[in-house]
Amino acid sequence: MKTIGILFVLSILLTTGIQAQKATNQTVKVPEITFKVTEHNFGTINQGTETAFTFEYKNTGGADLIIQNVSSSCGCTIPSWTKAPVKKKKSGTVVVRYDSNRLGAFNKTITIISNAKNSPVVLSIKGDVIKKE
Repeated sequence: MKTIGILFVLSILLTTGIQAQKATNQTVKVPEITFKVTEHNFGTINQGTETAFTFEYKNTGGADLIIQNVSSSCGCTIPSWTKAPVKKKKSGTVVVRYDSNRLGAFNKTITIISNAKNSPVVLSIKGDVIKKE
């Protein structure tokens, strides 16, 4: 009988703990960044051509999204981004420019660091620069 009583008390404590954990998880609201696309292929481009692509994203989480840093894998890739906090269900952009004065194929990555639960996010661009005819 004593064992049954102890098991009963333990099961109540366990159930209460699980319910408290669920309630805590449901009240914490965090941002989440969702990009329409995470890669872009410029294809074949002439040397010296202006190359830029705008990656669009939406804050699909429950709190303001703040992009803290955007870095590229190479100095030939220059990112700019929405600096203001992005409210939930609102959108922002990351614009990536590539210096097309270098000949040949390229494949570069851009890393997005934010306060989102799915941070970091890695974007990529690729293409092939040919000599201008």
